[in-house]
Amino acid sequence: MKYVVILGDGMADEPIESLNGKTPLQTAEKPVMDEMARTAEQGIAYTVPENLPAGSDVANLSMLGYDPQQYYSGRSPLEALSIGVDMKDTDIALRCNVVTVTEDGEYEDKEILDHSAGEITSEEAEVLIEAVKKELETDEFKFYPGVSYRHLTIWDKGQVIDLIPPHDILGKKIGDYLPTEPKLKEMMKKSFDILNHHPINEERAKKGLNKANSIWFWGAGTKPALDNFKEKTGMNGAMVSAVDLLKGIAVGAGMRNLDVEGANGGLDTNYHGKAMAAVKSLLENDDDFAYIHVEAPDEMGHQGNVENKIKSIEYLDSQVVKVVKEELEKAGEEFRILIGPDHPTPIAIRTHSKEPIPFMIYDSTKKVEGQNEYSEEAARKTGLVVEHAYELMNRLLQK
Repeated sequence: MKYVVILGDGMADEPIESLNGKTPLQTAEKPVMDEMARTAEQGIAYTVPENLPAGSDVANLSMLGYDPQQYYSGRSPLEALSIGVDMKDTDIALRCNVVTVTEDGEYEDKEILDHSAGEITSEEAEVLIEAVKKELETDEFKFYPGVSYRHLTIWDKGQVIDLIPPHDILGKKIGDYLPTEPKLKEMMKKSFDILNHHPINEERAKKGLNKANSIWFWGAGTKPALDNFKEKTGMNGAMVSAVDLLKGIAVGAGMRNLDVEGANGGLDTNYHGKAMAAVKSLLENDDDFAYIHVEAPDEMGHQGNVENKIKSIEYLDSQVVKVVKEELEKAGEEFRILIGPDHPTPIAIRTHSKEPIPFMIYDSTKKVEGQNEYSEEAARKTGLVVEHAYELMNRLLQK
């Protein structure tokens, strides 16, 4: 038996008036998932405990079978694992986004226009982070480039302090949300002067693209310690994701990371390549389990782009779910697939919510009476509620 999790990050939503009261998941043309739903188990699950932030870090730990109350130590430390930064026990990791802020006025009066700087390329962002590093790096603060807009700062003998994610304050003046720690606040202010007229950003502006003209610190945490996935489940596992957070979780759990050319975390990511990488690992590399993470629905939710959120779900259906299902069937493999988001990213609020997620478990060997579609409403109608989403892994593995 092979086991697969297909994770559409932020895929769940609320009913939207312009969609005639439907959600993007209900509106999307997703014939494969809807066909699977007719003979699959559906329900809702709570991925984020009340006392923890509604982040992809907490929620993906849950979906991978790790109780976040036990294992969560912050988002950035997991990304540090992915980048290959060996944290000391006294280190604090900080997420260091490059973001787009308005250009006029004092720094405190600026607004965040775009938390991802137009989904800037990793190549452009690395040049910008190197410019920041040259001016701001000290023995106390070290900067490391990551993927697209997501980068890392290590704070020697620092503190875990409350920091606001930039995607939570889109369109708001940043003054009330800046760090209370003076050193962090000062580096953010200086970064605008370093980045706003950098040649990379001047070129982006000429093309009508958003500048990556400030850094933004958030997601502070300490060195993580995850139990080994194979020791926990008895299975070899592989991770397919474009983002450092998921790659870091995989490193911490002792899973293999599968790199896919063209996988970038955006709407135009290499969906088919990700599906085939997972299939190959299951059929040729003796892996028992694959976790395929697709970031695009979450990014479209943050952008408030309902049309592209629908597209991202349709791409997930036709280029990931369909491919994995058909390739495993063709190979004669028995399999179980868990499909779901990690958390909702509703278009209306453009950030994550703690509402329960709809999940579906499909078994190639066992048909049950299901629903006519896979959606938030269909999942709620079943009455099946999993209070702690980390228990879904055992449900998938039939343990």
